[in-house]
Amino acid sequence: MEYRIEHDSMGEMRVPGDALWGAQTERSHENFPIGTERMPREIIRAFAVLKKAAACANVRLGRMPEEDAALIRQVADEISAGKLDENFPLVVWQTGSGTQTNMNVNEVIANRGNAIAGERRLHPNDSVNMSQSSNDTFPTAMHIAAVNAVTRDLLPAIDRLCATFCRLEDENVGVVKSGRTHLQDAVPIAFPQEISGWRGLLEGSREQLVASLAGLYRLALGGTAVGTGLNAPAGFADMVAGEVATLTGEPFVSDSNKFRALTGKDAMVFSHGAVKGLAANMMKIANDVRWLASGPRLGLGEITIPANEPGSSIMPGKVNPTQCEAVTMVAVQVMGNDAAIGFAASQGNFELNVFMPVIAYNYLQSVRLLADVIRSFDERCASGITANRERMDHNLHDSLMLVTCLNPSIGYENAAKVARKAFDEGNEPA
Repeated sequence: MEYRIEHDSMGEMRVPGDALWGAQTERSHENFPIGTERMPREIIRAFAVLKKAAACANVRLGRMPEEDAALIRQVADEISAGKLDENFPLVVWQTGSGTQTNMNVNEVIANRGNAIAGERRLHPNDSVNMSQSSNDTFPTAMHIAAVNAVTRDLLPAIDRLCATFCRLEDENVGVVKSGRTHLQDAVPIAFPQEISGWRGLLEGSREQLVASLAGLYRLALGGTAVGTGLNAPAGFADMVAGEVATLTGEPFVSDSNKFRALTGKDAMVFSHGAVKGLAANMMKIANDVRWLASGPRLGLGEITIPANEPGSSIMPGKVNPTQCEAVTMVAVQVMGNDAAIGFAASQGNFELNVFMPVIAYNYLQSVRLLADVIRSFDERCASGITANRERMDHNLHDSLMLVTCLNPSIGYENAAKVARKAFDEGNEPA
């Protein structure tokens, strides 16, 4: 492999000749050989948005030549399009402020921009990082990435599954079955009502997710190192937030308290709480579906779900509710991520939280996994649910809890005697 020499404030470093990163990225690459978890691509793309926005603001404020800003914008667009992905090799387990990822982006934009210009116009710190600090850019990238992940990936997945449940409700009008509480027989319920409960869980989670975006719309950019805005021109914070809002189509604003924005990560905690709530609801839905589909002969067997693959390496013909199992495993992972995010957010010391990469990684993993598994569950399980109407009807009329409708006529205790007599004699309560 051929190398070239790059330098930073600490001296010279050998960098792979075909890499766009520079000395600081290479130092991080060598100093943190920890794990396989790379900085999420969503964060890198969010950095591209904020670097483009910052360049626009710096031009408007008279800080940067338009020629330099044009180069930054062009490279930022290439990053957003995924054309330079191989130039972002850093792991999550680095400095807790995300400084090395910020510099990775700065170096790539500078080197690529200079290659486009055919001259060295851009400097990673003086040009690409103008009016910024890692301490305000990384939390800004976190918020942009989180909002984009929720609005562009997770909410559409929820909406599709809700639409599937709406269709199933319409297809099963008039189907009545036995309800169940405590895993025991309960009073009758219409199957569409049961499905509407699943849909309602999703709709409630959707409302909570949307509500949680309010805190994420507040951006730290403009606070620079400790929240005072040192080296950022007056008006930069509001102007760059407006540019980010224009670029993303989301109502981002400058956080009015930059000291809070740099050290507090409660907006991420709050939003991930809604993500965890969705995971809990998906766990419940998946468990209901696999209970109702259990059997096919010795379980409840009230619904049939698609058979996607063999379920056993030893038992021929066995089919398992694997999509439900994937949902429940993802739910468990999200709940674990929530604990990590909460602990990390509690560790802000003085003017900075230095657990930001792990917060970003866990948040984005949770959203990505949930969006993926909801789409998979919808396409490969929920959309193919069919009611076993004969089994439902049999179970309904075999339920002892039909006696509940007698309460107004003969009273609770007499109705209980009827149920006990029917159970003891093996008869239907009617």
